[in-house]
Amino acid sequence: MKFRLILATDREEEIVVTAQKRTPLIDRIEQLVSEENTPDSLAGYDETGIRMLAIPEIEALYAEQGKTFAAYSDGKRYRVKKRLYELEALLPEAFVRLNKSCLANRAKIVRYRARFSGAVDAEFRSGYSDYVSRRCFAELKRRYDI
Repeated sequence: MKFRLILATDREEEIVVTAQKRTPLIDRIEQLVSEENTPDSLAGYDETGIRMLAIPEIEALYAEQGKTFAAYSDGKRYRVKKRLYELEALLPEAFVRLNKSCLANRAKIVRYRARFSGAVDAEFRSGYSDYVSRRCFAELKRRYDI
């Protein structure tokens, strides 16, 4: 594999990878490039005003009654003025879909708890929990060997 860097101040930055097949190194390069373009924080609204929420400290983002909320590591919930599909495209790979109305930060999940009915819940450090749909749980098992 060859590496070539061209510094040109008059052109837009672009990263092009030419490879014979996809490898873990290419996946890592793609992850680094996509993380570079993600914001560090989101605006969260509560009854007292606006607070900038650090993305690594957000435990989950969920939709409830047509509004989007962030479960934060301080145990509070904040209103976020973006839709889940917009956030899913914006957030780093650490955020995974738990169900149709919830995105979760994998690093903040303490455990997966199986209920007697066969359903699975994800429990977070702050005490917030949400159910994991069967389809999303199958994807989590496949991706992360749970």
